[in-house]
Amino acid sequence: MQGLRGLAWLLALQSLGEMLGRGLHLPFPGPVVGMVLLLVALQWPLVREPVSACADFLLSHLSLLFVPVGVGVMTHLALVSQYGGRMLLVIVLSTWIGLAVTATVLYHLNPKEDGDAQVR
Repeated sequence: MQGLRGLAWLLALQSLGEMLGRGLHLPFPGPVVGMVLLLVALQWPLVREPVSACADFLLSHLSLLFVPVGVGVMTHLALVSQYGGRMLLVIVLSTWIGLAVTATVLYHLNPKEDGDAQVR
């Protein structure tokens, strides 16, 4: 019963976020607004405990979410064998580019220290 209350909280906050996002014409998607609302709502035990029970249940069955992906890959095995090398190359390159951009941005945002380098 506690897990169902948690699922109800999750769905209610996502719906509220969707309504706020569309109603106020926010530049963020509704589920993102709902996650921010969830972050605020998790301060209260009335919300935290049921959501925790629901999260535990969902995490214990997380592997089931990978079944449709596996079936999709098996269904389109010919396409994967034809384009798999290119897809792998694109995934590796885009990951490296994302890492390089993140490292560059962090390097330029990190305040420079004069003198010896110090560990914070």
